[in-house]
Formats: sequence, C-alpha cells, structure tokens
Amino acid sequence: MRFLAVLLALALHAAAAQAQASPEAPLPSFAELEAAGARIGEVRVSARDIFDTADPEEDYRLFRWANRLHVQTRPGVIERQLLFQTGDPVSVRLIDETERILRSNRYLHDVQIRPLAVHDGVVDIEVLTRDTWSLDPGISASRQGGANTGGIQLREYNLLGTGITLGVGHSKGVDRSSNQFTIAKERAFGGWTSLAFSHATNSDGKRDAASIAQPFYALDARWAAGVSASRDDRIESVYDAGEVVSQYRHREKQAELFGGWSTGLVDGWVNRWSLGVALQEDEYAFEPGLAAPAALPAARRLVTPFVRYELLEDHFEKELNRNLIGRPEFFALGLAGSVQLGRADRQWGSSKDAWLYSAALSRGFRPSGEQTLIAAGRLAGEYSGGQARRQLAGLQAQYYVPQGRRWLFYAGGALDVATRPALEDLLQLGGDNGLRGYPLRYQSGTRRALFTLEERFYTDVYVWRLFRLGGAAYFDAGRAWGGDAVSQANTRWLKDAGFGLRIVNTRSAFSNVLHVDLAFPLDADANVRKMQFLVKTRTSF
Repeated sequence: MRFLAVLLALALHAAAAQAQASPEAPLPSFAELEAAGARIGEVRVSARDIFDTADPEEDYRLFRWANRLHVQTRPGVIERQLLFQTGDPVSVRLIDETERILRSNRYLHDVQIRPLAVHDGVVDIEVLTRDTWSLDPGISASRQGGANTGGIQLREYNLLGTGITLGVGHSKGVDRSSNQFTIAKERAFGGWTSLAFSHATNSDGKRDAASIAQPFYALDARWAAGVSASRDDRIESVYDAGEVVSQYRHREKQAELFGGWSTGLVDGWVNRWSLGVALQEDEYAFEPGLAAPAALPAARRLVTPFVRYELLEDHFEKELNRNLIGRPEFFALGLAGSVQLGRADRQWGSSKDAWLYSAALSRGFRPSGEQTLIAAGRLAGEYSGGQARRQLAGLQAQYYVPQGRRWLFYAGGALDVATRPALEDLLQLGGDNGLRGYPLRYQSGTRRALFTLEERFYTDVYVWRLFRLGGAAYFDAGRAWGGDAVSQANTRWLKDAGFGLRIVNTRSAFSNVLHVDLAFPLDADANVRKMQFLVKTRTSF
C-alpha cells in the first residue's frame, strides 16, 4: 500500500509538471488528487452574472441590462456554504455534497467546482457560480382542475446579493384570497442558522409563522436545534364531485422546540437523535352563513415531548433530464429513515392522553443500466382510547427508464389509507393533485390510489438562452373511496389521457417547470368537461 501511495504521488507530481509546461494539458481529477493525498490550497469563489456576455449567444443588450440591474451574490454567501477550506485534504465526497448544497439555492443557476492548479501536493480550487434573475415582479396565473388561480407579487429571492428572501403580494386561490409578507434567510449570523417569518391576511382569516433553526446542514453535521411556531385561522371546505358541499372554521396552533445530536458520517452512514416538545391545538366552529357539515371534528390540545431518530445512507447520483431539462439533478439512492414517538398527557396540559407517532422510509434502486426506482413509505397518527386515530399511511414509487438522450419513460404510483380521519384529513383526488382530466377534489374518502404513465421528451431548444422546452404524453388512473364522507357522484376508478408542453426558465429563481396540458377524461360522467386545460408551475417535469 505504501509503495502504491508513492507511485500515485509521483504520478501526481508528473501531471502537475506537465500541466505547468503545457497550459492545454488537463489537470488531475479530484478523485486522482484525493488518492494521491493532495491538500487544498487557495479556494477561489467566482460569483458570476446571470448571463455570460463573453458568449456571443448571450451578448445582447437586454442581457447586459439584466446583468447591470441585478446585484450579484456576494462571494461570502457562497464561502459560508463550502464544506471544505484551505489546508483540508481533498475529499470528493465533500466536494460533491457542497455542489448539492449550492445547487439547492434558488438564486444560483449553475455551480462548478474544479481544480485550478496543482503544485507540490497542493491543489487550488475554483468554485464558480452563476446567478439567476432573483426579482419576481408581475402577475401569475394558473388553471388546474377547472379552477383559475393567480396573483400579483413582488418577491426578491437574493436581496442585494445576501441570500435573503423578501416578498409581498396578493393571490387568489381556490379556497381564499390572500395578502402576504415573507422574509427568510437560510445562512444567518455567518453560519447555517435559518430564519423565517411570514404573515398572511386572508379573506377567511389570517396566518402567521416564524422559525429559527440550526439544521443538520450536512451529512457530517454533529448537532441541530430549532424552534418554530404558527397559527392559522381559516375556513375548511368539504368537497363532493368538485363542488363545495359544506364549510366550517378551523383555528390551528402549532409549535416545536427541539435539539439534536449525531456522531456524523461513519462508514457511509449517519445516525441522528433529537429530543423536543411539540404543541398541536385545533378548534372548530360552525360559520354563520355557510352550509355546515353534519358534525364538527373534536377539538384537541396536545402537548407532546418526543424523541426522534434518523438514519441516512450516503449514496447520491447525479443525473440529467429526469425531472428538469438540461440541469443536473441529484437522486438520493441510499436508505433514509426516520421514526418519532411522543406522549401527550393531561398532566402536561393536553386535552387527552395519547401516543403520537410518525415514521418514514425511502430507498433508491438501479434495476438495470441507467434505470432508477425510488420507493418510499410513511406513517403518522395518534393512538388513544385503545384506537389509532387521524392516522395516515402511504406508499409511493417512481420509476425512470431513459430511452436515449431525449426520451424517457416514467411510471409513478401512490397508495394512501386514512384511519379515523377528521374532516380536513380526508383524502382527495382530482385535477389539482394528479388526476389531470377531472375537476379539482372530485373524489374524497379514506382510501386513495393514483397511477401515472408518461413518455417524456427533452429537446435541445434553448429559446433566447432563457427557456428550455420539453413535452409529455401521459395516462392517469386513480380513485378515492371509503368512509362516511365518500363522494356520492362517482365512486369508480377514473382515467384520463393527455399531452402537454414543459417549459423551464433556467435563468430565474421563481420558476421551475411550467406545465401547459390538455387532458381528456375517459368514461367520465356527463357533468365532467370532455377536455381540461391546465397551466401550472411545478417543481418537476
């Protein structure tokens, strides 16, 4: 082994000498540098404009104006997110994890981490980032499930290049109209502390939320702590066949205080423990002038000390053209699981004695070649009076089969079961959550199943160096059923087929994938339109 290390060191020295003699010679990869025991020298952060005007295809007056108007991300904002520094040994794992962290910021369009120079067993590294246009001024509109929503807002996702999000706006959704104010910062106080506050004055009430937390920001992070609180006063609606049949008022308060610790990343695995206390308070009332449900859910106040355990496996892979177009995506293929158990007791101010529990498990697989299968399950609920109540269990799977550079077959499925749910916990299915050919919230019940098949197409079209284009043809099948509040209009399996355009604005922080779809219900009742037109921005293809 020692002899092999000497050979690697000599090879590294020879490569560095060759690189100095010939500027065109490629530098060693980070994997080669790590194997040779190289250490990190200078770390140079290069935060770039939105558009590269040195590229003739981006050297336009409009793009130059955008660069001048936009405030670049401050290098210090990037530096505080790096998991490596001068003097550290080269680690491919930490470099890859740093790229994942940086790419999660909405205000960054591209991230490249590359060696600049190698000398005497030391490598200088450049972290090159390119900004997105982070100011979102204007009007938004969408249509799904036969309902129109929209709004007007002014939101800055990278205020003065600091990474602060600040926004005000007005929106009109399916259930309510709202005036909102939001401010948040992910990297506060020169570290990893996140701060967030939001306030909304709605047509049916108001909502406030605030949080401060130091998360487990990296796989090798050793501690976390945080506190969050929210209160929400709103009108809940009960739907049948896409129409509101009853409404009631719901006043909700939530809060959580926690602290966690970890031994870090050991042999590819992370174990994390957290202790905390949570508050959940729900009050319900009939609302004058609105059609009331037959009965209201029972009020509750739960003060719950809890313990939480998390297990993570370090296994991530970078892919292209899966849920986005032309941008790298990271798939977590390792095992990830969490379990939380808490006890509510009248002696601590709860309205009843109960055990509260939740669990989640996910795993990625490579069935063959470049195929990817992601499977996940979850369970949450409470146990009191000898029964499980307000329990939700679910299974989900996503299957990706690349068919060359431009085509991909996708299959997805989800099964959910609710046990003794409250009215607001009923499972709904319609045009707003996966069954694209039907009105929103068309079916409801204590059971839900949804399956989707898609043939996706990714083009090389890059309109004005702003928009990437793709398309999809799809088939959906699903059903929601069971329980006392089950839909009376149509309880059978529902199916639809359709096709649509996918548009990704790669240079803005406020857009992911715009879906423009035509969906056609199959064997639908006469009261369902024969074609649904949907426009919606989503996080994925």
